[in-house]
Amino acid sequence: MTTLITLLLTGFLSLATPDSNNTETASLKEDSRWLAWEGDKNKAPGKGKRIVFIAGDEEYRSEEGMPMLARLMNSHGFECIVLFSQDEETGEVDPETLDHIPGLHLLDDADAMVLFLRFRELPDEDMAHIVNFVESGKPVTGFRTATHAFFYRENPESPHAHWTWNAQKPAGGFGGHVLGETWVSHHGGHGSQATRGVIEETNAKHPALRGVKDVFGPTDVYGIRSLPEDSTILLRGGVVDGMDEDDELVTGEQNDPMMPLAWVRERQMPDGSSQRIFATTMGTAEDWSSEDLRRLFANAMLWQLQEEDAIPPGGLEAPMIGPWEPTPFGFGTHKRGYKPEDYRNGSPWAKTETSSRPSEDAQ
Repeated sequence: MTTLITLLLTGFLSLATPDSNNTETASLKEDSRWLAWEGDKNKAPGKGKRIVFIAGDEEYRSEEGMPMLARLMNSHGFECIVLFSQDEETGEVDPETLDHIPGLHLLDDADAMVLFLRFRELPDEDMAHIVNFVESGKPVTGFRTATHAFFYRENPESPHAHWTWNAQKPAGGFGGHVLGETWVSHHGGHGSQATRGVIEETNAKHPALRGVKDVFGPTDVYGIRSLPEDSTILLRGGVVDGMDEDDELVTGEQNDPMMPLAWVRERQMPDGSSQRIFATTMGTAEDWSSEDLRRLFANAMLWQLQEEDAIPPGGLEAPMIGPWEPTPFGFGTHKRGYKPEDYRNGSPWAKTETSSRPSEDAQ
Protein backbone atom coordinates (compact mmCIF):
# COMPACT_ATOMS: atom_id res chain seq x y z
CA MET A 1 0.00 0.00 0.00
CA THR A 2 2.84 2.40 0.90
CA THR A 3 4.49 1.74 -2.47
CA LEU A 4 1.21 2.42 -4.30
CA ILE A 5 0.69 5.72 -2.46
CA THR A 6 4.28 6.76 -3.22
CA LEU A 7 3.84 6.03 -6.92
CA LEU A 8 0.56 7.96 -7.07
CA LEU A 9 2.08 10.92 -5.23
CA THR A 10 5.13 10.95 -7.50
CA GLY A 11 2.91 10.95 -10.57
CA PHE A 12 0.81 13.79 -9.21
CA LEU A 13 3.86 15.92 -8.41
CA SER A 14 5.34 15.37 -11.86
CA LEU A 15 2.12 16.58 -13.45
CA ALA A 16 2.05 19.62 -11.18
CA THR A 17 5.57 20.77 -12.08
CA PRO A 18 5.19 23.42 -14.83
CA ASP A 19 8.66 23.08 -16.35
CA SER A 20 8.96 19.30 -16.03
CA ASN A 21 9.94 17.16 -18.98
CA ASN A 22 6.27 16.28 -19.40
CA THR A 23 5.81 19.57 -21.26
CA GLU A 24 8.01 18.15 -24.00
CA THR A 25 5.43 15.48 -24.74
CA ALA A 26 2.66 18.06 -25.15
CA SER A 27 2.44 20.41 -28.08
CA LEU A 28 4.84 23.29 -27.55
CA LYS A 29 2.46 25.47 -29.48
CA GLU A 30 -0.29 24.99 -26.91
CA ASP A 31 1.72 26.30 -23.95
CA SER A 32 0.75 29.92 -23.32
CA ARG A 33 4.06 30.80 -21.64
CA TRP A 34 5.97 31.02 -24.91
CA LEU A 35 5.54 31.10 -28.67
CA ALA A 36 6.42 28.07 -30.78
CA TRP A 37 6.32 27.27 -34.48
CA GLU A 38 6.74 23.69 -35.65
CA GLY A 39 9.70 23.05 -37.91
CA ASP A 40 9.71 21.09 -41.16
CA LYS A 41 12.37 18.39 -41.40
CA ASN A 42 11.77 18.16 -45.13
CA LYS A 43 12.24 21.87 -45.83
CA ALA A 44 15.73 23.23 -46.43
CA PRO A 45 17.69 24.94 -45.14
CA GLY A 46 16.20 24.68 -41.63
CA LYS A 47 15.16 21.02 -41.80
CA GLY A 48 13.45 21.21 -38.42
CA LYS A 49 16.44 22.45 -36.41
CA ARG A 50 15.40 24.30 -33.25
CA ILE A 51 16.22 27.97 -32.68
CA VAL A 52 15.32 29.44 -29.27
CA PHE A 53 14.94 33.22 -29.19
CA ILE A 54 15.08 34.89 -25.75
CA ALA A 55 13.60 38.39 -25.44
CA GLY A 56 14.09 40.54 -22.35
CA ASP A 57 15.22 44.17 -22.54
CA GLU A 58 13.47 47.28 -21.29
CA GLU A 59 14.35 49.68 -24.10
CA TYR A 60 14.69 48.21 -27.59
CA ARG A 61 11.46 46.23 -27.97
CA SER A 62 12.98 42.76 -28.27
CA GLU A 63 9.52 41.40 -27.43
CA GLU A 64 8.42 42.66 -30.86
CA GLY A 65 11.50 41.95 -32.97
CA MET A 66 12.18 38.39 -31.83
CA PRO A 67 8.77 36.95 -32.81
CA MET A 68 9.11 38.60 -36.22
CA LEU A 69 12.53 37.00 -36.76
CA ALA A 70 11.16 33.67 -35.56
CA ARG A 71 8.42 33.83 -38.20
CA LEU A 72 11.09 34.52 -40.81
CA MET A 73 13.26 31.58 -39.80
CA ASN A 74 10.25 29.29 -39.49
CA SER A 75 9.50 30.08 -43.15
CA HIS A 76 12.89 28.50 -43.90
CA GLY A 77 11.96 25.25 -42.13
CA PHE A 78 13.30 25.90 -38.62
CA GLU A 79 11.43 25.06 -35.45
CA CYS A 80 11.31 28.40 -33.63
CA ILE A 81 10.53 29.16 -30.00
CA VAL A 82 10.38 32.63 -28.45
CA LEU A 83 10.74 33.08 -24.70
CA PHE A 84 9.82 36.35 -22.99
CA SER A 85 10.42 38.20 -19.75
CA GLN A 86 7.00 37.98 -18.14
CA ASP A 87 4.95 39.07 -15.17
CA GLU A 88 4.83 35.88 -13.13
CA GLU A 89 1.28 36.48 -11.90
CA THR A 90 -0.48 37.65 -15.06
CA GLY A 91 1.62 35.92 -17.73
CA GLU A 92 1.81 39.20 -19.63
CA VAL A 93 4.98 40.06 -21.53
CA ASP A 94 6.85 42.47 -19.28
CA PRO A 95 10.41 43.46 -20.24
CA GLU A 96 10.77 45.23 -16.89
CA THR A 97 10.61 41.89 -15.05
CA LEU A 98 14.29 41.01 -14.72
CA ASP A 99 14.12 37.57 -13.14
CA HIS A 100 11.38 35.54 -14.84
CA ILE A 101 11.68 33.98 -18.32
CA PRO A 102 9.62 30.77 -18.55
CA GLY A 103 10.77 27.96 -20.81
CA LEU A 104 14.55 28.16 -20.60
CA HIS A 105 14.64 24.37 -20.27
CA LEU A 106 13.74 24.29 -23.98
CA LEU A 107 17.35 25.29 -24.68
CA ASP A 108 18.41 21.79 -23.67
CA ASP A 109 17.33 20.43 -27.07
CA ALA A 110 18.05 23.54 -29.13
CA ASP A 111 20.46 23.80 -32.06
CA ALA A 112 20.96 27.57 -31.77
CA MET A 113 20.21 30.36 -29.30
CA VAL A 114 19.41 34.00 -30.10
CA LEU A 115 19.76 36.32 -27.12
CA PHE A 116 18.42 39.85 -26.69
CA LEU A 117 18.61 40.53 -22.96
CA ARG A 118 19.58 43.49 -20.81
CA PHE A 119 20.67 43.36 -17.16
CA ARG A 120 18.75 40.16 -16.33
CA GLU A 121 19.28 38.37 -13.02
CA LEU A 122 17.70 34.96 -13.38
CA PRO A 123 17.28 32.26 -10.73
CA ASP A 124 20.28 29.93 -10.71
CA GLU A 125 18.29 26.92 -11.93
CA ASP A 126 17.03 28.91 -14.95
CA MET A 127 20.36 30.53 -15.72
CA ALA A 128 21.97 27.09 -15.74
CA HIS A 129 20.16 26.27 -19.00
CA ILE A 130 21.73 29.31 -20.71
CA VAL A 131 25.17 28.59 -19.27
CA ASN A 132 25.05 24.94 -20.28
CA PHE A 133 23.96 25.83 -23.79
CA VAL A 134 26.73 28.39 -24.25
CA GLU A 135 29.40 26.07 -22.93
CA SER A 136 28.16 23.23 -25.16
CA GLY A 137 29.73 25.06 -28.09
CA LYS A 138 26.49 25.39 -30.06
CA PRO A 139 25.79 28.61 -32.01
CA VAL A 140 25.04 31.78 -30.03
CA THR A 141 23.67 35.03 -31.47
CA GLY A 142 23.55 38.27 -29.50
CA PHE A 143 21.73 41.51 -30.36
CA ARG A 144 22.58 44.99 -29.06
CA THR A 145 22.19 44.89 -25.25
CA ALA A 146 23.21 41.23 -25.15
CA THR A 147 26.69 42.67 -24.59
CA HIS A 148 25.38 43.48 -21.11
CA ALA A 149 22.78 40.74 -20.82
CA PHE A 150 23.28 39.98 -17.12
CA PHE A 151 23.74 41.99 -13.93
CA TYR A 152 23.85 40.18 -10.58
CA ARG A 153 23.01 43.00 -8.19
CA GLU A 154 20.73 41.13 -5.79
CA ASN A 155 22.66 37.87 -5.64
CA PRO A 156 26.37 38.56 -6.17
CA GLU A 157 27.18 35.17 -4.61
CA SER A 158 25.41 33.30 -7.42
CA PRO A 159 27.60 30.75 -9.21
CA HIS A 160 26.71 32.65 -12.39
CA ALA A 161 27.56 36.13 -11.11
CA HIS A 162 30.80 36.12 -13.11
CA TRP A 163 28.63 36.61 -16.21
CA THR A 164 27.72 40.10 -14.97
CA TRP A 165 28.46 42.71 -17.63
CA ASN A 166 31.23 44.45 -15.67
CA ALA A 167 32.86 41.35 -14.20
CA GLN A 168 36.63 41.29 -14.02
CA LYS A 169 37.08 37.55 -14.49
CA PRO A 170 36.22 36.87 -17.20
CA ALA A 171 36.58 40.48 -18.31
CA GLY A 172 33.23 41.85 -19.38
CA GLY A 173 31.24 38.84 -18.18
CA PHE A 174 29.06 37.13 -20.78
CA GLY A 175 29.44 39.93 -23.32
CA GLY A 176 33.21 40.06 -23.16
CA HIS A 177 33.77 36.32 -22.77
CA VAL A 178 31.28 35.03 -25.35
CA LEU A 179 30.19 37.76 -27.77
CA GLY A 180 33.52 39.56 -27.71
CA GLU A 181 32.64 42.86 -26.02
CA THR A 182 30.61 44.19 -23.11
CA TRP A 183 28.78 47.50 -22.74
CA VAL A 184 31.10 50.46 -23.37
CA SER A 185 29.22 53.57 -24.50
CA HIS A 186 26.87 55.25 -26.92
CA HIS A 187 29.30 56.27 -29.65
CA GLY A 188 26.59 57.87 -31.77
CA GLY A 189 24.07 60.34 -30.39
CA HIS A 190 21.32 58.31 -28.73
CA GLY A 191 18.04 59.22 -30.40
CA SER A 192 19.68 61.84 -32.62
CA GLN A 193 22.14 59.94 -34.83
CA ALA A 194 21.02 56.81 -36.67
CA THR A 195 23.25 54.02 -37.99
CA ARG A 196 24.21 52.88 -41.47
CA GLY A 197 25.97 49.57 -41.94
CA VAL A 198 29.16 49.80 -43.99
CA ILE A 199 30.58 46.52 -45.30
CA GLU A 200 34.11 45.71 -44.14
CA GLU A 201 35.70 45.34 -47.56
CA THR A 202 38.38 42.86 -46.51
CA ASN A 203 35.62 40.47 -45.39
CA ALA A 204 33.06 41.26 -48.09
CA LYS A 205 33.05 37.68 -49.38
CA HIS A 206 31.98 36.19 -46.05
CA PRO A 207 28.90 33.98 -46.59
CA ALA A 208 26.86 35.98 -44.07
CA LEU A 209 27.14 39.07 -46.29
CA ARG A 210 25.66 37.49 -49.41
CA GLY A 211 22.97 39.81 -50.74
CA VAL A 212 23.56 42.37 -47.96
CA LYS A 213 23.89 45.86 -49.42
CA ASP A 214 21.80 48.39 -47.52
CA VAL A 215 21.52 48.29 -43.72
CA PHE A 216 20.02 51.25 -41.86
CA GLY A 217 18.39 51.66 -38.47
CA PRO A 218 17.49 54.39 -35.97
CA THR A 219 19.58 53.03 -33.11
CA ASP A 220 22.91 54.72 -32.53
CA VAL A 221 26.32 53.11 -32.93
CA TYR A 222 27.70 51.50 -29.77
CA GLY A 223 31.28 52.06 -28.68
CA ILE A 224 33.58 49.04 -29.06
CA ARG A 225 37.02 49.03 -27.45
CA SER A 226 38.35 45.84 -29.01
CA LEU A 227 37.26 42.44 -30.28
CA PRO A 228 39.04 39.09 -29.83
CA GLU A 229 41.53 37.99 -32.47
CA ASP A 230 39.16 35.22 -33.56
CA SER A 231 36.57 37.83 -34.64
CA THR A 232 35.72 38.78 -38.22
CA ILE A 233 34.10 42.18 -38.67
CA LEU A 234 31.27 42.12 -41.22
CA LEU A 235 29.85 45.64 -40.90
CA ARG A 236 31.17 48.90 -39.51
CA GLY A 237 28.75 51.37 -37.97
CA GLY A 238 28.52 54.63 -39.87
CA VAL A 239 27.18 57.38 -37.61
CA VAL A 240 24.44 59.25 -39.50
CA ASP A 241 23.98 63.00 -39.19
CA GLY A 242 20.32 62.70 -38.24
CA MET A 243 17.62 60.05 -37.98
CA ASP A 244 16.38 59.81 -41.57
CA GLU A 245 17.53 57.19 -44.04
CA ASP A 246 18.49 59.90 -46.54
CA ASP A 247 20.75 61.73 -44.08
CA GLU A 248 24.48 61.69 -44.78
CA LEU A 249 27.19 60.16 -42.63
CA VAL A 250 28.88 62.41 -40.10
CA THR A 251 32.29 63.67 -41.22
CA GLY A 252 35.28 63.76 -38.91
CA GLU A 253 36.57 61.74 -35.98
CA GLN A 254 33.24 60.16 -35.03
CA ASN A 255 33.46 58.00 -38.17
CA ASP A 256 37.24 57.71 -38.33
CA PRO A 257 37.58 54.91 -37.60
CA MET A 258 34.07 53.48 -37.67
CA MET A 259 33.13 51.14 -34.85
CA PRO A 260 32.45 47.44 -35.50
CA LEU A 261 28.69 46.98 -35.93
CA ALA A 262 28.32 43.28 -36.78
CA TRP A 263 30.86 40.50 -36.44
CA VAL A 264 31.29 36.76 -36.13
CA ARG A 265 33.58 34.75 -33.88
CA GLU A 266 34.96 31.24 -33.91
CA ARG A 267 35.49 30.86 -30.19
CA GLN A 268 37.82 28.06 -29.19
CA MET A 269 36.28 25.54 -26.80
CA PRO A 270 38.13 23.36 -24.25
CA ASP A 271 37.71 20.24 -26.41
CA GLY A 272 39.44 21.90 -29.36
CA SER A 273 36.27 22.62 -31.33
CA SER A 274 35.15 26.13 -32.24
CA GLN A 275 31.85 27.80 -31.42
CA ARG A 276 30.36 30.00 -34.12
CA ILE A 277 28.99 33.27 -32.77
CA PHE A 278 27.23 36.19 -34.45
CA ALA A 279 26.75 39.56 -32.77
CA THR A 280 25.48 42.96 -33.78
CA THR A 281 24.93 46.11 -31.76
CA MET A 282 21.86 46.86 -33.86
CA GLY A 283 18.56 45.23 -33.01
CA THR A 284 15.80 47.55 -31.86
CA ALA A 285 12.44 46.58 -33.37
CA GLU A 286 12.56 49.42 -35.90
CA ASP A 287 16.02 48.29 -37.07
CA TRP A 288 14.52 45.03 -38.31
CA SER A 289 12.47 46.96 -40.86
CA SER A 290 15.73 46.79 -42.85
CA GLU A 291 15.41 43.79 -45.15
CA ASP A 292 19.17 43.46 -45.46
CA LEU A 293 19.63 43.41 -41.69
CA ARG A 294 17.14 40.55 -41.55
CA ARG A 295 19.03 38.85 -44.39
CA LEU A 296 22.34 39.28 -42.54
CA PHE A 297 20.88 37.55 -39.48
CA ALA A 298 19.41 34.69 -41.53
CA ASN A 299 22.63 34.18 -43.49
CA ALA A 300 24.69 34.28 -40.30
CA MET A 301 22.49 31.63 -38.72
CA LEU A 302 23.25 29.21 -41.56
CA TRP A 303 26.95 30.00 -41.27
CA GLN A 304 26.79 29.34 -37.53
CA LEU A 305 25.17 25.97 -38.16
CA GLN A 306 27.93 25.19 -40.70
CA GLU A 307 25.39 25.27 -43.52
CA GLU A 308 26.98 28.17 -45.42
CA ASP A 309 26.85 26.21 -48.68
CA ALA A 310 23.05 26.55 -48.47
CA ILE A 311 23.24 30.37 -48.61
CA PRO A 312 22.38 31.47 -52.19
CA PRO A 313 24.59 34.05 -53.96
CA GLY A 314 21.94 36.69 -53.30
CA GLY A 315 21.46 35.62 -49.70
CA LEU A 316 18.43 34.05 -48.06
CA GLU A 317 15.02 35.52 -48.67
CA ALA A 318 14.12 37.82 -45.79
CA PRO A 319 10.56 39.09 -46.31
CA MET A 320 8.54 40.72 -43.58
CA ILE A 321 6.00 38.11 -42.54
CA GLY A 322 2.82 39.42 -40.95
CA PRO A 323 1.69 42.90 -39.88
CA TRP A 324 4.62 45.00 -38.71
CA GLU A 325 4.27 48.25 -36.80
CA PRO A 326 7.33 48.44 -34.52
CA THR A 327 7.31 50.57 -31.40
CA PRO A 328 10.11 53.18 -31.20
CA PHE A 329 12.79 52.44 -28.64
CA GLY A 330 12.62 53.97 -25.18
CA PHE A 331 12.24 53.04 -21.54
CA GLY A 332 8.67 52.50 -20.40
CA THR A 333 7.31 52.46 -23.96
CA HIS A 334 6.53 48.76 -24.31
CA LYS A 335 2.97 47.82 -25.19
CA ARG A 336 1.22 46.60 -22.07
CA GLY A 337 -1.41 43.94 -21.60
CA TYR A 338 -0.15 41.50 -24.25
CA LYS A 339 0.70 37.83 -23.78
CA PRO A 340 3.08 35.73 -25.91
CA GLU A 341 0.35 34.35 -28.17
CA ASP A 342 -0.67 37.88 -29.15
CA TYR A 343 2.63 38.24 -31.05
CA ARG A 344 2.26 35.07 -33.13
CA ASN A 345 1.09 36.61 -36.40
CA GLY A 346 2.65 40.07 -36.19
CA SER A 347 2.25 43.36 -34.35
CA PRO A 348 -1.14 42.83 -32.66
CA TRP A 349 -1.92 46.56 -32.80
CA ALA A 350 -1.18 46.94 -36.53
CA LYS A 351 -4.28 47.84 -38.54
CA THR A 352 -3.00 46.69 -41.94
CA GLU A 353 -0.65 43.93 -43.00
CA THR A 354 2.67 45.03 -44.43
CA SER A 355 4.97 42.86 -46.46
CA SER A 356 8.31 43.60 -48.04
CA ARG A 357 9.14 41.58 -51.12
CA PRO A 358 12.48 39.79 -51.35
CA SER A 359 14.99 41.62 -53.54
CA GLU A 360 15.25 40.30 -57.08
CA ASP A 361 18.73 38.86 -56.57
CA ALA A 362 17.72 36.98 -53.40
CA GLN A 363 17.09 33.31 -54.00
